[in-house]
Amino acid sequence: MGVHEKLRVLDHIYRVYDGFIAGRETACRRKCARCCTRNVTLTTLEAYKIAVHLVDSGKSGLFGKLAAAVDVPRFIPRVTTNALADICLRGEEPPEEPNDPDWGGCPLLDDGECPLYAVRPYGCRCMVSARRCDDAGFAEMDPFVVTVNNVILQYIEHIDRDGWTGNLTDLLLFMASEESRRRYRDGAPDHPPGGLIRNHPVRALMVPPRHRQQIAPLIAALENVPPASAPGG
Repeated sequence: MGVHEKLRVLDHIYRVYDGFIAGRETACRRKCARCCTRNVTLTTLEAYKIAVHLVDSGKSGLFGKLAAAVDVPRFIPRVTTNALADICLRGEEPPEEPNDPDWGGCPLLDDGECPLYAVRPYGCRCMVSARRCDDAGFAEMDPFVVTVNNVILQYIEHIDRDGWTGNLTDLLLFMASEESRRRYRDGAPDHPPGGLIRNHPVRALMVPPRHRQQIAPLIAALENVPPASAPGG
């Protein structure tokens, strides 16, 4: 699957999730940015989509904001979502992954707003809360929403299974280079830059028994990718 087809499927996944979450009551509002930390992760596919948007929209200066924050502590994942599913299937303990929200806000935030909101990665889209995070001190999610979030993370990683996962800062700085974007379009290099980890295909979805019937329509919607439009269509 070429990068343009991957992006088309990614956009379909985003639409399915947007439709799902629109039907649920959340406290998320404009400038509610407590969950916008520097610990967001994403895939190379999502980073490519964002980087192309920044370049095409004349916002390349935002790469400089990321570069200025590159020495600040942030979450560096050790396992991907699908790798975690494999670990659980084997009955093993996942590695500990230090993650502290007090490391600070996303370096891209501008007065509490996201300058790439329209193309934000799924790691940002899925951070929804039933109550204001400022009031509770954390995001309050229904267990079924957590299950849906995990499943969609698995799907996105599976689409980009030849790519990598990493922190938003690291992956966007990698994709800031036209050469990196070209190499990704042509097929991801064999060895990822430091701080990134290899993606994995889906082997089993992380759906607890109590949610299997409830999530079935959403999985069907994810699988029902519309056919590509004809050129000029």
